[in-house]
Amino acid sequence: MDSQSIYRRRWVILSVLIVGLLAIVIDNTVLNVAMKTIAEPVGGLGASQSQLEWAINSYTLVFAGLLFTFGVIGDKVGRKRMLMIGLALFGIASLLSAYAQTPEQLIFARAAMGLGGAAVMPQTLSIISNVFEPAERPRAIGLWATAVGIGIATGPVLGGLLLDHFWWGSVFLINVPVTVVGIIAAAILVPESRNREAGGIDYVGVLLSIAGLVLLVYGIVQGGDSASWLHLGVIGPIVGGLAILAVFAWYEARIQHPSLDVRLFRDRRLSASIGSLGLVFFGMGGVFFFTSFYLQNVRGYTPLAAGLLTVPFAAGQLLMSPRSARMVQRYGAKVVGATGMFVMAAAIAGYATLGTDSPIWMLGVLFAIQGAAIGVSMPAATAAVMDVLPRERAGAGSALTNTARQVAVALSVAILGSILAQFYRNALSPSLTALPAAARSAASSSITATQAVAQQLGTSGRSLLGPANDAFVSSMRITTLIAAVLALAGGFVVLRWMPGKPAKAAEPALASADPSYEAELAILEEQHMLESSPREG
Repeated sequence: MDSQSIYRRRWVILSVLIVGLLAIVIDNTVLNVAMKTIAEPVGGLGASQSQLEWAINSYTLVFAGLLFTFGVIGDKVGRKRMLMIGLALFGIASLLSAYAQTPEQLIFARAAMGLGGAAVMPQTLSIISNVFEPAERPRAIGLWATAVGIGIATGPVLGGLLLDHFWWGSVFLINVPVTVVGIIAAAILVPESRNREAGGIDYVGVLLSIAGLVLLVYGIVQGGDSASWLHLGVIGPIVGGLAILAVFAWYEARIQHPSLDVRLFRDRRLSASIGSLGLVFFGMGGVFFFTSFYLQNVRGYTPLAAGLLTVPFAAGQLLMSPRSARMVQRYGAKVVGATGMFVMAAAIAGYATLGTDSPIWMLGVLFAIQGAAIGVSMPAATAAVMDVLPRERAGAGSALTNTARQVAVALSVAILGSILAQFYRNALSPSLTALPAAARSAASSSITATQAVAQQLGTSGRSLLGPANDAFVSSMRITTLIAAVLALAGGFVVLRWMPGKPAKAAEPALASADPSYEAELAILEEQHMLESSPREG
């Protein structure tokens, strides 16, 4: 395909990339409304809360660990080829997820989906950069991001529609025709491109990072499942995971082509910017995990209604994200980022005011406020990363920000989910004393399990429903307040170390800079739109 043909087809090529990417985005948002159904013993897989956490985190951890590596592999073997391979992997893994017979099968299939997603995501932006000239690149990335935002907003609604009419596996099955169409269209329309000077592949670093994160998350999840955190089955994996991650950081600081350049964190401004992004997604991941159960288990909403109620979150983000850049230019990344973090902390704390019969519009308002705060904070933190890094290190900055986002979601679901499970078990225990030991253990694992036990007990089990709802709301309040405190602390970190407004003398130079700089900034900003509700991911 010659350069003139590529130029004429550039917008068609963009639409092909968007179609392939939408499968990944929509899948990770529809999972939010499907969790209750997957947890049900009849009509679902009977997954426990810890298994649901792993269904989310198996995808997230693999995605985070391999994102940068697949970008390098795509540069070496061909971005089009890797895009098609990634779409095929994602489609096959989606098919396996849809027909999983046990929670364990779903967890492994979701990990395979993370493998495919990590192969697809970096290729789309690399191909856009290769196909479009610098002057048109920001517009192309803007359209790409708009489509991703639409996918984020429509995913929960589409998932609700499917769950209202079909079985739980349908939320994964819809990916298959989309990926097939994407592969065929890519084969016909997308040009091949490579970067033969790409760096080496850090196999050891990838293995160390994934092993360390999996062990750490496993220990945290085990803590939520156990009566106490102070035993070897919990402390051992946590300490082991932290030790492996320490070795990973030591190793990455000493090789030429690291999968994650940890040396960049020596700059406190960069660390504060990346940390603020991590805390944004930490707060978001846990909130979406337990509000899904709040809406469907406590309030009794259908999956479709629950999906519709998440739309204000996406709307708030889509409304404020395009305005953030102008706010950063006027006030500086520090002020805008800290304001966004403080507003988000207030919104998360607001979830603690919800009860078993609160007006549902309150949740919609809190979703919208939190979404708007994230829409303001993400581009501000991204702009700060770009201010700190030299232009030639934009790729390394992208790897750092994407990894921080994915790891934050995984840790959020694990930590906040475990805290929620622990407090739920403690709050409900007095109401379970009359049950046999086996039923008592099953009922205390999650609100879905409690409701299943109550249904099995018939009329006598109805007395469990009220205490279960009260216990869940009580544990949700404690969990949200912990997340809010962390977000508040993030705001103060931003105020202390994030770069402020650039000197006025530098503004003309920035304004006259090569348009490719703006394109790189847009790439970094809009990558965070991906999976902006947790699976983040």
